[in-house]
Amino acid sequence: MKNRPRQNAKDTRKKVLIYSGIVLFLIFALFPIFWIFLMSLKTDKEIIASIPKFFFRPTLENYEAILFGLKAAGTETSRPDFILYFKNSLIITSGAVIVSLLVGVPAAYALARFKFKFKEDIAFTFLSFRFAPEIAVIIPIFVIYRSLGLYNTYIGMILVYQLITLPLIVWIMRGYFEDIPDSIEQAARLDGYSWFSIFRKISLPLVKPGLASTAILSFIFAWNNFIFGLVLGAKETFPVTVGTLGFISYESVLWGQMAAASMVTILPEIIIAFFIQKYLVRGLSLGAVRG
Repeated sequence: MKNRPRQNAKDTRKKVLIYSGIVLFLIFALFPIFWIFLMSLKTDKEIIASIPKFFFRPTLENYEAILFGLKAAGTETSRPDFILYFKNSLIITSGAVIVSLLVGVPAAYALARFKFKFKEDIAFTFLSFRFAPEIAVIIPIFVIYRSLGLYNTYIGMILVYQLITLPLIVWIMRGYFEDIPDSIEQAARLDGYSWFSIFRKISLPLVKPGLASTAILSFIFAWNNFIFGLVLGAKETFPVTVGTLGFISYESVLWGQMAAASMVTILPEIIIAFFIQKYLVRGLSLGAVRG
């Protein structure tokens, strides 16, 4: 009984240290985003001031400039067609993820359930697409796209983004399918279900949380890509990551508008993760504990 208060005090100190560490990590991770948000509400003079200002009169002029092309007297805007670039990113990223899901999920199921020659070699080939740096493959892809007429097209951009989304979906979803006990599918086979019916009616619903989390991760990786859009696109198909460079000119850098564009750019990822966070948490923990 005498040791209990001492043990409770020790547990309390341990919890305080753990929570303090979590708070410090969150501050370290989120402070850059918070600082960019503050920059988006400042004028350029306040941003480049020698002494950073934490207390100031916020303004929405930077957001008005990137969304509507408006500007206040005495300021400038590069009018970089931010809305067009934002729309391009939505089309390219969503299209790439949808195509990868349609192709990659059945492929992941086949790699998880069927036995055939060179199965592991094929799986490793998918994974190897993520090994090579993008800059190493972009030049031959550029030459091929110019000859096939895919340069500066939505179709071409969606296809090249498969190098980002497809390997990720195949390998993650393969692990989720392998976590499903074989006995469930074998019982369905005895009841006369075909492999496609088992995949559609049994296996796919069981991995739905994992499918949601994988789709989100693929969307984020594709949305944040820069090099493919820079080399294989032009003004008509530039994604928002490339379009943000329009705020940099030979005369000046529009820091406030660039910060506002950065805040708007991360909104789709936050919104998607917020609405399906339940599936995201379940998907990331799916298969962590196996009975």
